This record gives sequence, structure tokens and C-alpha cells, in this order.
Amino acid sequence: MPQPNDLSRSLVALDQDSTIIAVVEMSQSSWLVAGMLPGIERQPRKKLEPSAERLLGLLHRWRDEAVKAGRKITRIALAFEAGRDGFWLARWLRAHGVEAHVIHPSSVAVSREHRRAKTDRLDTELLKRGFLGWQRGERGHCTMARLPTIAEEDAKRPNRERECLVGERTRIVNRMKGTLARLGIRNFKPTLRKAVERLATLHTPEGSALPPNVSAELQRDMARLGFIVSQIKEIEEARQKRLEQEPETEPHAMVRLLARVVGIGIETADMLVHEVLLWPMRDRKAVARYAGLTGSPDESGAKRREQGLARAGNARVRRSMVQLAWRFLRFQKASALALWYRARTADSRVGTRKTMIVALARKLLIAPWRFVTTGETLEGVILRSAA
Repeated sequence: MPQPNDLSRSLVALDQDSTIIAVVEMSQSSWLVAGMLPGIERQPRKKLEPSAERLLGLLHRWRDEAVKAGRKITRIALAFEAGRDGFWLARWLRAHGVEAHVIHPSSVAVSREHRRAKTDRLDTELLKRGFLGWQRGERGHCTMARLPTIAEEDAKRPNRERECLVGERTRIVNRMKGTLARLGIRNFKPTLRKAVERLATLHTPEGSALPPNVSAELQRDMARLGFIVSQIKEIEEARQKRLEQEPETEPHAMVRLLARVVGIGIETADMLVHEVLLWPMRDRKAVARYAGLTGSPDESGAKRREQGLARAGNARVRRSMVQLAWRFLRFQKASALALWYRARTADSRVGTRKTMIVALARKLLIAPWRFVTTGETLEGVILRSAA
């Protein structure tokens, strides 16, 4: 039976005589709109400036042309690839009576020629063929992305902003350490509480003070570092306040439940809930596929080889799950998953640990999904107290 959240094909019957099908190839400077109009032999294309109102006006004009050709238009279906503009346009069009869809760019088949021609016009033709096959209910043409609400998109921002700030903090610390290392100073830690005071007392191995330009640069770096650290703390305090104020709402309850697992902190729990667990997934294979933790086999005739991870999913989730897998082995040594990993890496072969840690990461992603959706317990896992 078709699944209610099956986005690999349309679950609505297509009547081409009453449906306008349109696709948009979007860029920062212009939008190229291509359509298929009932009763009109030509397949029009129109380049517009990036404007939702102009796009809606063009669709209405095409509808009027089809009506003049003697067709009764009951449906306008439009699609475009997910990209920089996000999902706001699809939400806006749906609010104005247009059936808008967002296509996963990696699901559209392209030519395998080494130097294939690529223009906006050719891209719209590919999108039209894929979108038309999807509308007919045929699998394999393209896959649609689930349309998130503004609230769902906004809930992801604190964790993503904190990740960017942590990366910036690491870059500043590494740059400061590299600057001091060139002067022979290796025992300075910029993240310590009294690092600013200690910076003024640093001396080179020759006994001289820091050069004036280097000192001024490090002072500015320390100021930036302090500001970034304060912003990270602000984000963490705001999230903790939200969890305390609304502990029973679905996302917050799931975060608190996952954070009870020893080895999973609030950051990882918050990321998993808002990036994966709140989304309706068909089964465990869909969960692993979303994170790009599935394999990519290469088989032809007698040739059989594995190319590694597909890496077509959420890279943020994939990186975090591999890190969590190593952490899980440290804090949950008696769990069934840790025992499973150790049993398969007991031979100590080269590369076995690296390969199996990815398999463990995939299982660790599926296990919390079952834990928060069906209540299936994690075998042998140590939990913190509910308080």
C-alpha cells in the first residue's frame, strides 16, 4: 500500500487536460520558468527577475491562455529544486492556490557524458521530464523534499548557529597558537579564564616581549574569542530556558528523553530531534538514508565492490553520529551495540574499526528513532534519572 509520506511519487491522479505543469530553474539573478499548458502546442519558457508576484502572475496568464484554448484548468502544479532560496516560495505559492513542490537536486538524473552541455534551458527540460513522471505516479524520476513550516525551520537555527560559532572559536584559537608557535611560545591556552592577563606577560625564548604588531593582533583575537564564547553561552542558556518552560511539548520532551542516555548531551539530543526525529520517516532504512549512512554498491556482471557511504543525506547528522559512535563506546561499554561492535573488531584488522564505526553510527541513529517514536528500549544502555 502507498505510504502517506511517500515523496518518491505523486499520490494524486494526474489529468493533463486540466493541469498546468511548470518548473523553475532558480538562480540569484533570475528565474527561468518553463511550462506545459493543456491545449497549447508550444511549451513556453519565460525568464523573470526573482519575484514571487511576477511568477504567480505568469502562471495566471498561462492559465488564461489554456482557458481560451477551450480547456478547464483545475490545477496548477509547479516544482523547483531545493537550494539557496529555501522553502519560503513553496509555502507562499501554496497559500495562493498553487500546488508547489521542492525537488531533491540529487534525485534528478543527468547525462553521464564527461563534458555535458548544461544551461538553464536544458535544466528546465530535465526538471520537466522528472516532474511529469513524478506526477504520473512513476517511481525513479525524482524525489520531493518534505515542506517544513517556518517554526520547524526556525527550531534548527540555534543548534546550527552554535555549530558555526564553535567552528569560528576553533579557528581563532588555532590561529593564535600558530602565531605564538612561530615565536617559540607553545604553552599558552587562549580558552583559559585568565588568558587575557597572561597574554600581557608572555615572553619569547630569547627573553624579549612580544612584538608590538603581534601583540595587537592577539589582543584583537582575544576580544573576538571572548565575544564568540559569550554568544555560545547565550544560545545554550536560551535553549535550557525553553526546555524548562515547556518541558512537555513534543520536541522538548524528546530532547529531554534522549539526554537521559549517558553519552548523549543536550547539544546532540537537540540536533537529533530537530534534524531527524521530528520528521515522519517510513522505516529504519529511510532514517539511515536521510543521514547518508547507507552504502553505495557498484555492481556490474561479475564485478562487486562497495564505494563507501552515499553521503547524499544530511552531512551535519552524519558527522555528529560518527562522533557519537566513538563516544558511545566509551560511556556505554556494556550496551548491546558496544558489544556488537567489539565482537566484529576483535580481529584488529586494518580498516575494520573505521568501517564498523560507521555501521555503529547507523545503528545508533536508528535506535534513538525507535526509542522516541515507539518507546523501544535501548538494550543495556545506562540512563540518567528522569529529574
